[in-house]
This record gives sequence, C-alpha cells and structure tokens, in this order.
Amino acid sequence: MESPLVSVCIPAYNNAGYIKETIDSVLRQTYRNLELVICDDKSTDNTVEVIEKIEDTRIKLFKNEKNLGMSGNWNNCLKKCRGEFIKLICADDMLSEDCLKKEVRALQEHPTAVLAESDTKLFDMEGRPKGFYKRYRTSGLVDGKMVARKGFFVKNYFGAPLANTFRRSAVQQTGGFDPWYTYILDYDFWVKLACKGDVFIIHEPLNYFRVRNDSNTGEVMAGGKTEDYVKEHIHLVKKFQKELGLSDADIRRSVRIRKLRNFAAGVYLKVFVR
Repeated sequence: MESPLVSVCIPAYNNAGYIKETIDSVLRQTYRNLELVICDDKSTDNTVEVIEKIEDTRIKLFKNEKNLGMSGNWNNCLKKCRGEFIKLICADDMLSEDCLKKEVRALQEHPTAVLAESDTKLFDMEGRPKGFYKRYRTSGLVDGKMVARKGFFVKNYFGAPLANTFRRSAVQQTGGFDPWYTYILDYDFWVKLACKGDVFIIHEPLNYFRVRNDSNTGEVMAGGKTEDYVKEHIHLVKKFQKELGLSDADIRRSVRIRKLRNFAAGVYLKVFVR
C-alpha cells in the first residue's frame, strides 16, 4: 500500500520547555512520509529558537505576524497542510512511534472512515503516569454520528487533538475550528467531522497527554471557568440537535452529565495533579 503524505501540525505558543519532546516524538515515527507543520503564534519566550535548532527537512516552521489566538492558529495550521491525512498535536504532548502508522493504515483500509483515533496515556508535567483516557468502547469501524451522540451522555470520546488522525478532504467539506468557542473548539470540530462518516477506533495507547492545571481544560476543571464551559456545551449540543436527533430533554440530560463530569475532573486534578 502506498504511503501518502501525512501532515502533523503543532500550534505553538510559549512552549519552549516541552516542544522539543513533542517534535522528537513526531520525527521518530515509523511512518516516514510526513511533514511537520509548526505555526508559532508570536511566542514571547524562546520557542522559535528551540525549533530552529532542530535540523530536519520535514519541519515547516511558520511565524505568525500577529497573535491569532487558539482557534486562529489551529486553523492556520490546517491551511498550511499539504498531506492527505492530518494530525494536530499540542506542543507539550507526544506520540508513540507507531501512532501514525496504525492510524493511517486504518484510514487507508476503510475509505468510509473520516478519522481514526486511539487511546491516550495521561502524564503530569514531570512525566509521572496519571492514568488512561479511552475512546468509545467498541474497536474498529463505528458510525461517527453514533459515537458523537453517545458521547454527549457519557464523555467526549474523541478527546484531545493528538488522539485523532483525519482526512484533509473531510476538513475541506466541513471547515476548520469554530472561533465562537474558547474551551471546546476541538470537541465541536470532531463532532462535525464524525457526522460525515465513520470513526475507526484503536484501543491502544498510541499518544501521551500532559495533564496541566494551567491549560484551558485545567482552568475549567479546577472550577474557575465551569459556567463558561457549560454555556459552550449547551451551544454545542443545540448546534447538532437536529443532525443527531436530540430532544430538548436529551439536551438537559447532557448538560447535567457534563456538570457532573466537570466536578469529578476537578477533584481528579486537585488530588492527583500538582
């Protein structure tokens, strides 16, 4: 089977302390036909200098003339991609060496799949293991709308960006990240993609996510931004209400579950992540 070009994107902003590990995990992939697109969003630390010291022709560094914010920079990354398949990874996370190989193979062998995703190992900022985040319970090919709908009543099965590899053609159909959101723009993006086809689920921990108290998600789970997050969740489920066959009662139930999960995640951060 041919090895199509894969674009791995890193939207960077003040990540000098961790971005080299992230880049190294991409460049070590057993899947070799890739480009690494890095868009620096006017970092005020030495993120750019760290990147420029790494010598690899697959790295394409773009320096934004002004700060675009999260959604703007994530969309900027997508625009720079040339690959048939895309993976976006935040600048402090990492991939296992076989991540792209296995996720790309799934997309190649299953043309109806718009994205392939794998389980996640959680670590704190010192590299200590903090558990796992698992995808939808079934392995293999699953209807995307079903995964998205059930996720509204259980958990976000798509998880953080690094867990998903997706088709560029699907992005061209649906558009990029919605700037309306501050906290769950990636969740909206995955639901939007999943509604266009199937999802291939790999129950192996092929990616590594750093759990941070100072990230967008960490601020929400710690309690300071919960109200804003819930407003975004309401907007999300209403946006897809008709497409996913959600009743008004379903929306209310989804919001209650979201509040409970936020509370539980906040306890987890306070107890296990320092």
